[in-house]
Amino acid sequence: MPQTRQCNDFNILKRLIHFFTVFTFAILVVGCASKPVKRTPLDPSKVQQLQRQNLATRLPVPVNGVSRKALRDTWGASRSSGRTHEGIDIMAEHGTKVYSTTSGIIADMKDNRLGGKVIWIRGPAGSWHYYAHLEKHKRGLEVGDSVSKGDLIGYVGSTGNASRTAPHLHYGIYLGGKGRNAVNPYPYLR
Repeated sequence: MPQTRQCNDFNILKRLIHFFTVFTFAILVVGCASKPVKRTPLDPSKVQQLQRQNLATRLPVPVNGVSRKALRDTWGASRSSGRTHEGIDIMAEHGTKVYSTTSGIIADMKDNRLGGKVIWIRGPAGSWHYYAHLEKHKRGLEVGDSVSKGDLIGYVGSTGNASRTAPHLHYGIYLGGKGRNAVNPYPYLR
């Protein structure tokens, strides 16, 4: 009886070693096969050209079918963890088209915890325009692409920390660099 138990223990040990060997190999294969995130540097001549332009004092509403009168100023509202709202929320149905408010360069496109699927556009006069909670980006849009005011960039969603029952676009403007020195976009859109 003790010899049988030793054989069973040995077989279990062999299986565990085999499992962990295969598991470790699989992790290494997946890790080595995945491509590193490709960072596309922005074209310096395009950035300089944008820097010389003035930021318009009036921008179009970025969500298809939403009038200026329908906008609500949600700037500065309290958020979790003591944050304040650095933009405005523009309510719309899932999948509603979102357009660029300005000419610029697609500077970043990613997913993050708060904003979900987001797009950053580097605009005139050093401005940065932030579009968050998107359902998806426009197909084919990539970092480094130039956009004009009114170009389709994505679709309204409820990604990130947005309520699934209240799809909207969070739109923000930053004048001190990406994510720095937020200004209220509401007066620009009115």
